[in-house]
Amino acid sequence: MAAESTPGPGIPGETGTTGSRHRAKGRRRKPRKRHKGLMVTAWTAAGIVVLGGTGAGYVYFKLNGNLKSVDIDQALGTDRPKKADNGSENILVLGSDTRAGGNKKLGGGTDDGSARSDTAMIVHVYKGHKKASVVSIPRDTLIDRPSCTDTKGKQYPAANSVMFNSAYSTGGAACAVKTVESITDLRMDHYLEVDFAGFQRLIDDLGGVEVTTTERIDDPDSHLKLKAGTHRLDGEQALGLVRTRHGVGDGSDLGRIQLQQAFIKALLNQVKDVGVFSNPKKLYDLAETATKTVTADSDLGSVNKLVSFTNGLKGITPSNMNMVTMPVAYDPADPNRVLLQEKKADQIWKALEHDKPIPKSATEGSASGEAKGVVSAP
Repeated sequence: MAAESTPGPGIPGETGTTGSRHRAKGRRRKPRKRHKGLMVTAWTAAGIVVLGGTGAGYVYFKLNGNLKSVDIDQALGTDRPKKADNGSENILVLGSDTRAGGNKKLGGGTDDGSARSDTAMIVHVYKGHKKASVVSIPRDTLIDRPSCTDTKGKQYPAANSVMFNSAYSTGGAACAVKTVESITDLRMDHYLEVDFAGFQRLIDDLGGVEVTTTERIDDPDSHLKLKAGTHRLDGEQALGLVRTRHGVGDGSDLGRIQLQQAFIKALLNQVKDVGVFSNPKKLYDLAETATKTVTADSDLGSVNKLVSFTNGLKGITPSNMNMVTMPVAYDPADPNRVLLQEKKADQIWKALEHDKPIPKSATEGSASGEAKGVVSAP
């Protein structure tokens, strides 16, 4: 979304970062022997398996033609972390803020002709696919971006001390994946992306999402005004909520991440109750919107593959999904930027590498955004 400035058992960790500036550096360890609303996008795609009747073949080909895919593996080659061999998977989920087409008037921001990854989440699905951990990456984190090649073969040089979301605006999905892998040393097994307009339509097709706010929200930039209380948000309001920052908490991108995480949980809580499987038209509308909204890696770039993948995630509920934010501290030289707390973050990456729960110590003392608890499921 628009590139604005932003101000289990534990493993012993460190306190908040102060003093000298530490940046997230691209790195490659020696190969080891060893894996927002977007979750509902994948979930609805899985629903098309129940579409029957004589029109099923037409429906399949129509929905299949909606999907867009990018060949991440071809662009990145073999210089990547090894795939896990423990049954777990990592999915990089991006929310794209391209201002093309129907997106330029949605959710605030300005039309500068570019596209950025406003929302970035690493979804780690544990062995057995019954639990997941979600790690949000603040877009304003200053990093050292590795050199990368986009899916059209164009090469981009490495860059130091740049915002994380510049990886996507520079080299697209492939560069974003390579940057995340360089920070975490974790293989991203899959890639999913959703845009503004698709997100709004998806929420509207679902009939809105109900949330409770503990305080008034009034953000002129995201065009969202809500009184404290329970609300059923339509697509435009939901988009405003996941983009809001100035009206909540400390006004930073970190506060917005807390709102996004709370909204996703509210959304997942509601999905099981919307009755789409008993309403073929509603199911089709959702499936068509979902397949038009998603851009996936080529391994998920067909309805059959996406259905198979999402069927394997249906056992994951909000109660067994742990959501955290990558540990960061405000940059002493610029409160609109944040710096990675590398030692704390390494606790997260090590835990996910070994398919273990994220220790609480990994996020203790990290800058938070001060918006936790403002939004919840009713």
